[in-house]
Amino acid sequence: MRALALLLIASPALASEDIPDQYPQSVLYAKPVEVIPHVFTATGATAPPTYENAGHNNNLSFIVTGDGVIVVNSGASWKLAEALHAEIRAVTDQPVKLVIVENGQGHAMLGNGYWVAQGVPILAHEEAAAEFADGAAQDLAALQRYARENAEATVIAAPTETFTDRKTIEMGGVSVEVLHLGPAHSPGDTQVWLPQWGMMIAGDIAFHERMPPIFEGTCTSCWIETWETKLEPLAPTYVIPGHGHPTNLAQVRRYTRDYLVDLRAKIATHLEEGGDLAGAYYVDQSRWAHLDTFGELATKNAGVVFAEMEFE
Repeated sequence: MRALALLLIASPALASEDIPDQYPQSVLYAKPVEVIPHVFTATGATAPPTYENAGHNNNLSFIVTGDGVIVVNSGASWKLAEALHAEIRAVTDQPVKLVIVENGQGHAMLGNGYWVAQGVPILAHEEAAAEFADGAAQDLAALQRYARENAEATVIAAPTETFTDRKTIEMGGVSVEVLHLGPAHSPGDTQVWLPQWGMMIAGDIAFHERMPPIFEGTCTSCWIETWETKLEPLAPTYVIPGHGHPTNLAQVRRYTRDYLVDLRAKIATHLEEGGDLAGAYYVDQSRWAHLDTFGELATKNAGVVFAEMEFE
């Protein structure tokens, strides 16, 4: 448990876009670790997807129950899904019985084809399934460009099941609540809640080592409301975010909810002073400059939030 304690107090200094592949003998960026008993995660790179990380830049997790394994995120490719499956087999002889995907992005769903070929059902929120259907061809083309041979065998496969608000799964003495708490980072954001263990596999509602990306169409006020009214009351002890090492609620609150509140406050002041879009890109975000992907995302986020708030 000492290793877990260190993870739970980990600061963003642990993350760096410059850290090389942590598991060179595998296509996975890092070997899965047991975060709490029976719950494992392979932490992806905090950098954008590259040839070097093979697209493994999000967290691929799995839960070992008494009667089968539940995987969270299929991975960005067939090969990543296959590599994760090999790691699962090294841990348990229990079969994988379900894959849950956290959203409709390629790194959550492009590995679906591997799992479907194994006869494993794929569960997604209905909005995430729709987003994947719209963008899968572009996601696959991007994977093929940057991952090259590591994209081989990857095919587009839709989720086999969808849900709307929540779905509870009882498997091997473990109660798994698959939740869509509300609008957040992207359509159909999905959280996997294990109440008996205080564990939240949060997906991209929660960030702490890399800057949260804010997309066109993201409602940041809705994201904050979802956080404050739906996520906080669950009070998870352990959090596996969509990206970055396992941590605790205080850390992801600081670097997700507090970041969104701070950026909205800065943009509100800029608007009150008659500022325009060009000036919005330069609002002061230095408080967050230590986060990975700050250079790629800070100004983009400011522009998106300006467009969102301009006519609120």
